[in-house]
Amino acid sequence: MSNIARHIAIIMDGNGRWASERGLKRVKGHERGAETVRTITTYASNHPEIEVLTLYAFSTENWKRPKMEVEFLMRLLNNYLKNELPTYIKHQIRFETIGDLSRFSPTLQMQIAKMKEETRHFKKLTQVLALNYGSQDEIARAAKELCEAEKEITVESLESAIESSKSGPVDILIRTGGEQRLSNFLLWQSAYAELFFTQTLWPDFAPEELETIIENFKKRHRRFGGI
Repeated sequence: MSNIARHIAIIMDGNGRWASERGLKRVKGHERGAETVRTITTYASNHPEIEVLTLYAFSTENWKRPKMEVEFLMRLLNNYLKNELPTYIKHQIRFETIGDLSRFSPTLQMQIAKMKEETRHFKKLTQVLALNYGSQDEIARAAKELCEAEKEITVESLESAIESSKSGPVDILIRTGGEQRLSNFLLWQSAYAELFFTQTLWPDFAPEELETIIENFKKRHRRFGGI
């Protein structure tokens, strides 16, 4: 029996380099990257196996970027959610997030909440955006929560306390842009994920390449610690 690509997670890397290679400002790469998010999400919603697509959109470390770039990313995210709602409704995509949203502006938080509310009943695909997210912080907060509740810390209790666990284990973790590291993304849920690294920069990542990765995934022998 071949592997099922139920949960795919992607580290979307390479927007800035895509723009630089074309003599454009970095923000143009982010704009093109947002178009790729729409394309890949729509494709995933029509795929017979994919149930969850988790995208690393903004990490806890991304606040270190230049202020103007961060402000642009916040506006881009707000506009994306506002403009793409009809697409999510059309393709019956449920929108969720992981990460600490409290640092975002009230306007952006309201837009995120609206997107979740408007799509909460859809079941064709759940798209999860990791926003102001860091896996180490997520695990630490879960452990703190268990300690404060005077509960025993076990694999099972941590599993239930970790926010990203709601989406289940990651089957395929992809990083675009040529780098080969996890960058503090879904460390717990990717314990037995199959990893794929591609040189393709995120704005150029297409459904055809995703399908090739899925086909290669089906051929892998997943042991989960066994033989």
